[in-house]
Amino acid sequence: MLEIKGLTKRYKNSSFYSVKNLNLTLNEGEIFGFLGKNGAGKSTTIKCLTGILPFDEGSIKVCGYDIKENPIEAKLNIGYVPDNHAVYENLTGREYVNYMGNIYRVPKKTIEERIEKFSQLFNMSHAIDNQIRSYSHGMKQKICIIAALIHNPKFWVLDEPLMGLDPQSTFEIREYMKEHKRLGNCVFFSSHNIDMVEKLCDRVAIMNRGQLMEIIDVKKFMAESKIPLETYFLNMTKDEKAKVIKYENKKEIKEKLRQQKREEKEKAKEENQKKKKENKEKAKKEKQNKEK
Repeated sequence: MLEIKGLTKRYKNSSFYSVKNLNLTLNEGEIFGFLGKNGAGKSTTIKCLTGILPFDEGSIKVCGYDIKENPIEAKLNIGYVPDNHAVYENLTGREYVNYMGNIYRVPKKTIEERIEKFSQLFNMSHAIDNQIRSYSHGMKQKICIIAALIHNPKFWVLDEPLMGLDPQSTFEIREYMKEHKRLGNCVFFSSHNIDMVEKLCDRVAIMNRGQLMEIIDVKKFMAESKIPLETYFLNMTKDEKAKVIKYENKKEIKEKLRQQKREEKEKAKEENQKKKKENKEKAKKEKQNKEK
């Protein structure tokens, strides 16, 4: 469903990598959690795999399609819910979802059927024809989710999907994650809510300073570990567990090599001079001894 190989990303003018050499494979029919502190590289990874951000090295395939070589085919299989629920607020909920359905080439009748289905499922029927600017935070989040599901994507990506939601909205979204998985699809989401991850996920990945620390089978961990997942996560994301990977461009690397060679040459020169001096002194002493 998702195959990431050697993903490396550095933002312009940054001295450090946001993500370095990430390798990750997700399967059909699973819910996969993506954990890490703020700045660990979670959102950067998500933006790279959805095609929003370019990346420096590596490859990403979604449902067999390379995100660089076949971006349209790859994106047609992705349903993405961002962490900032950015939407066109002058549109009504129905207009916005229709717009997204047209982008994803969904037939008009199918769009209408799915709008009715999801607006009922997420308790949005009463507001679907209101302007999005009038929506609460939770309602905006839910309209983003409906828009992300309108083309029935195989790969559903959510960046902090339940942040700031009330218990009812959280329950509705969580239950549909399970349903999406049951249909043989894959759900990939980042979160800081460890309790929810334990209840929902089949596997989780822990990120620290742009590096993948570990992939955990949740059921196996819960059965075998003597400590809670939250405690384990906090331990794995300590600063000393992962070094910040500094960026060095080719010019800097070449200059370092030149400097190293200069230093080695200078050192060899000093040693040679020292040796000559020692030999000279030795010869002088030998001459003095002969004269005596």
